[in-house]
Parts: sequence; structure tokens; C-alpha cells
Amino acid sequence: MTLQAARKATTTVPIVIVAVDFDPIARGYVATLAKPGGNVTGVVLRQIELTSKRMQFLKEALPNVKRVAVFWDAISADQWREAEKTAFAMGLRLQSVELRNPPYHLTDAFQTATRGRAEALLLLMSPVFFPQRAQVAALGLKSHLPTICGLAQYAHAGALMSYGANLDDMFRQAALHIDKIFKGARPADLPIEQPTKFELLINLKTAKELGLTIPPSLLHRADQVIE
Repeated sequence: MTLQAARKATTTVPIVIVAVDFDPIARGYVATLAKPGGNVTGVVLRQIELTSKRMQFLKEALPNVKRVAVFWDAISADQWREAEKTAFAMGLRLQSVELRNPPYHLTDAFQTATRGRAEALLLLMSPVFFPQRAQVAALGLKSHLPTICGLAQYAHAGALMSYGANLDDMFRQAALHIDKIFKGARPADLPIEQPTKFELLINLKTAKELGLTIPPSLLHRADQVIE
């Protein structure tokens, strides 16, 4: 990946990251969030913690759902393990649909989900899925699989729901780090921040096309309702 190449090229030039779908500690890019200790700092969104929250929102929107397909890949494997842990407590049965060799064959994945009698879909966070978000939304409708994803762009593309950090805010946080570095701060001394703003989006147009009624209590908690 780009960050790996940058770190191999220099250990002195400051690198400011916006990490949406990987853990820089687990990959050895930084020592800790509080004390990065090298030339890398920035903003990190830890998706593992959000996986169970997305499952809770999906269950709240569709209280009768029992079987949920989960699309995941090598990048989101840690999120899949978290989903497995959460499912038992929620009374959900998960159908694992692992995708390999990008670009992914989403039509085949959706066919696998429908053959497995999935009633909804949890799409885990991976950068490989993002360019295919319009296809995810379209196939979700075609397959009659209400889908929850991790970024607002998916809901705007037509997925039923999304829950995650506001990317614009994350980039603003990163810009503040860059400003501090230009003013003399060392990346090693700049704590890696985490997002502070999270958004729930519900696409009511998609809900209507799927014949779903979203509970008013959930609609009232949504940061944005797309109609």
C-alpha cells in the first residue's frame, strides 16, 4: 500500500494519515495512538468498534431479521471476527461471504447471499468495496437485501443505511496536524486522534422500494434521512 512505500522511502519526512480501514498499531506503523514515536501521525477510525454498532442499527431497523450475510475480505477480516462475536448475543445467524481477487464479483456474492436465504446484508469496511458502492446499492435492491455500510457515500448511492465517521471532519483534523507540523511540532509527539463526529444515514427511498417501514424511533435518531 501507499503508506508502506512511503515509510520505506523515509523515516524523517512527516507523514500524516487518515486511516479509515486499517489499524496503524497492528501494522507496526506507530507505537501507540498517544505516542506514535516515529514520523507518522494523523487520524484513525477503528472499524472494529463500529461493527457491532452497525449490527445493532440493522437489527433495530429490521427487528424480525434472523440471518444476515456479511461481505468481507482480507482487509476487513478483523471486523468479520468482531461481527461473529456480536451475532450470538443479538440472536443473529451470520452468513460469511468472503470476497477475493479484486475487483470483486459482486453479482456472484449477492447470488451466494440469496441462495443462503439471507434477509439483510452487512458490508464491512474495505477500500476495495468503495469504488463499487453504486453496484452494491443496486444489487442490494435487486436482491431485496437491505444493506448497512460504513460510509455516508454508500447511503447516498442507494444502500439502506450507513453508520460511520464524517470523512470531511477527519480530513479537517488531519489538516490541523499538518498545520502543527509546519509550525515546528514533531509527528512523534503528536497523538493520533480519533473521529469525534459519527453519522447515521437512512435512505427512505430505498426503504420504500424494499417495502420496509423504518421504526420512527430510529428515524428520529438519524443524522440524515434521504428521501
